[in-house]
Amino acid sequence: MGTAVEGGRSGPRYVQIADEIVQQIRAGVLKPGDMVPSESELVDRYGVSGGTIRKAMVEVRASGLVETRHGKGSIVKDRPPVRHRSSDRFRRSLRKGGKAAYLAESAQSGATAKVSVLYIGPMEAPADAAQRLGVPVGTQVLARRRLYFRNGTPVETASSYLPWDVVKDIPELFAENPGGGGIYARLEDHGHEFAEFVETLQARPASKAEASELALSPGAPVVHLIREARTTAGVVVEVCDTLMAADQFVFEYRIPAAN
Repeated sequence: MGTAVEGGRSGPRYVQIADEIVQQIRAGVLKPGDMVPSESELVDRYGVSGGTIRKAMVEVRASGLVETRHGKGSIVKDRPPVRHRSSDRFRRSLRKGGKAAYLAESAQSGATAKVSVLYIGPMEAPADAAQRLGVPVGTQVLARRRLYFRNGTPVETASSYLPWDVVKDIPELFAENPGGGGIYARLEDHGHEFAEFVETLQARPASKAEASELALSPGAPVVHLIREARTTAGVVVEVCDTLMAADQFVFEYRIPAAN
């Protein structure tokens, strides 16, 4: 076929190509579990450069309809992303019902969720966590590091840091499975009633190590979320440092308009 023009009145050529691939997915031409054609196949099909195809695939991945497996290519997702209902995901009623937030959200989206515990034990507090906990850098804290899977694919890592003087008398927090409702339920069982959870989010490209851990392409977008769990006494009893594959989650917030 002839060489295609890589721009035009309807937008850049890579946007046109991305729109066509997205429409093929939505129309069922590319079905859940199908591989998106390789870069070389798309170059031949559209008669454009590899750079144009790579730009188009950035747009396709941003649609949330495909996931990229490192070394394998892009695959059409079989389920929609987990809806991360940040406004109410830590309601006390959910904890009392024995539901940890990630597992409950995954179930609501029809996904199969799994949590793999990578480390539980003492650790010197990293600088950012120490500042948020109000302790000197290097103070001993309890660290809990987990890797979350969705339909067999790693989608999120989370590292919780909890003050040692808070957790030392709560043996469940040193177990892989802290029980129904997760660590927040166990903290409240021991008198640490929560007043609020404060989250800070930043979107950025994944580092090489992060991309490898989450089976992403180098530089793929991730969401870095840090959460502080604050009690009614005004004490931060947990800092959770989370990294999420951006195409696997939708964030939803409900913001009251009243004064």
